[in-house]
Amino acid sequence: MLGRLVFGSALTLGLAMAAVPASAAWEPQKSVEIIVAAGAGGASDQMARMLQAVIQKHEFIKKPVVVSLKGGASGAEALMDMKASANDPHKFVIAYSLIYTLPLAAKIPFNWRELSPVAIVALDEFVLWTNAEGPYKTVKDFIDAAKAANPPLKIGGTGSKREDHIIVAFMEKKTGAKFAYLPYKSGGEAATQLVGNHIAANTNNPSENLEVWRAGQVRALCVFANERMGYTAKVTATQSWSDIPTCKSEGLDVSYSMLRGIFLPPGASAEQIAWYQDLFKKISATPEFKEYLEKQALKPVFLTGAAMTDFLAKDEALHKDLMTAAGFVAN
Repeated sequence: MLGRLVFGSALTLGLAMAAVPASAAWEPQKSVEIIVAAGAGGASDQMARMLQAVIQKHEFIKKPVVVSLKGGASGAEALMDMKASANDPHKFVIAYSLIYTLPLAAKIPFNWRELSPVAIVALDEFVLWTNAEGPYKTVKDFIDAAKAANPPLKIGGTGSKREDHIIVAFMEKKTGAKFAYLPYKSGGEAATQLVGNHIAANTNNPSENLEVWRAGQVRALCVFANERMGYTAKVTATQSWSDIPTCKSEGLDVSYSMLRGIFLPPGASAEQIAWYQDLFKKISATPEFKEYLEKQALKPVFLTGAAMTDFLAKDEALHKDLMTAAGFVAN
């Protein structure tokens, strides 16, 4: 009798499992929220709007996709919202180096390891720009002038103790020169200040100086990367992104790239993470995404799993070392 009961239970379970379609993997059951740790119009917001449009155009998600700007407290609002949303796979954040710099500079109770890493989908480059009518035509010209300057040359960037400021501190460490760093609200404002000759240089992303470079108002001295950018289409009358030399090749041994990564809240299951990894693999293959990368001069990468967490751990350690040396870490 017991044998028949066990067999019957097994048979019932087998029939129930057979009734479930093989393709019935996890997928979103309600609207998906893209969290942006910045204000309107910035690079993260632009990426979020692009992702939203690509997902909807290609019907990669059957449910609505909404963008939520949570740039309060320098982006802490977004990070803490994600931390507080454990086990909710219906939102993801577009992360960048803020996930290391803000906890170090402001001591907020956040660690990226608390979230569920999905993928790194691009790397943002930074360029050393000077005014096109200024005297600095090469990296050597600029560094030599900086070493001799009294008072120090002014360099502008976005925010304080963030990427642009870290790069400037890195330059000081490598060259022995001292700079007067001026924080602005955005890369656009830093570009305007450079065009107006109110600063000697800025360390903007390519996209932030794109229009003034195209207009011949600024000069790209070098890119803070280990290799030249791969985009060969002419942006100015004579230059493409790939024509900009690396800073290292010009004698300034400074490399810095900023991740563009996707994270789910804490507690996401392996199946949910895999679903989003597949989603971003599909997005990365679309013409719209590739066009966006070239327009923004972003470096295409796609890292998941151990490769992603290894990158994050090394990148975090680099930021901690740089910020500690610069005195940016809060006590």
